[in-house]
Amino acid sequence: MPRTPLDITIPDLSGKRAVVTGASDGMGLVMARRLAAAGAEVVIPVRNPAKGDAAIATIQKAVPGAQVSTRTLDLSSLESVAALGDTLRAEGDPIHLLINNAGVMTPPDHQRTADGFELQLGTNHLGHFALVAQLMPLLRAGGARITSQVSVAARSGSIHWDDLNWDVEYDGMHAYRQSKIAFGLFGLELERRSRAHGWGITSNLSHPGVAPTNLLAARPELGRAQETPGRRMIRWLSARGVLAGTVESAAQPALMAATDPQAKPGALYSPRGLGNTSGAPAEQRMYRPLRSLTEAARVWEVSERLTRTTIPAA
Repeated sequence: MPRTPLDITIPDLSGKRAVVTGASDGMGLVMARRLAAAGAEVVIPVRNPAKGDAAIATIQKAVPGAQVSTRTLDLSSLESVAALGDTLRAEGDPIHLLINNAGVMTPPDHQRTADGFELQLGTNHLGHFALVAQLMPLLRAGGARITSQVSVAARSGSIHWDDLNWDVEYDGMHAYRQSKIAFGLFGLELERRSRAHGWGITSNLSHPGVAPTNLLAARPELGRAQETPGRRMIRWLSARGVLAGTVESAAQPALMAATDPQAKPGALYSPRGLGNTSGAPAEQRMYRPLRSLTEAARVWEVSERLTRTTIPAA
């Protein structure tokens, strides 16, 4: 069955600076291209310089004259996060949009970041928490909107408080779910604290649904020599327009959350189809694990302690 193309309108972003993590390929690359086409200056922090250069070439081919550049970032290293913060603060340009999109999913074996955290918690959540802390002066200067990419996996589960790093019994999917719940709780707490303290930034959440992105592709650096059976099934479904979107459509909830003038702070945007797996983007009811104010405050406090990073109230 032919798929009906889905698209959203992105407003003019001329004069705006946007930072998109995880934009060297997949839906992050789509986001960066669309933001550049709308006139934004787009910064792509990347771990792999060659992939970053290829991403720039792809964007500039699609959008002649696009303002796009890379910086170095490895979200699994707090030292690297701090270095990017130093670089961007030295440049001094306000940031108007930040899309926290990068992530890793279900490495087959327990792996740790450079700082000793379980890889998914450290990369998906703690690295981004530290990044927001590092960039806070620039985000406040730009009155930024921050969109954090969670997952349909965050609709259930909880924080594994007794063993955050899954040292006792590692379960890749449960650890992934935890990382996205923690990240979502942080994004919502960021919005509440901004309102309370007058930071002048807004924060909301998005998730891409289900699509054949690179999360489950072959990732030798994660110990995954070939794509997972799940990704093969997702590709099959996507090609037939059944219960799965495309890489292009998967980028749209985050783009809506980050750029739509009507997008709400503290809200969740995702595909509106069955099970939120595909379809046009729209605001969705907040997933139950993301509703607890107590859990959100606890995530914030623990994240500050683990990352040795403080986001001051003033």
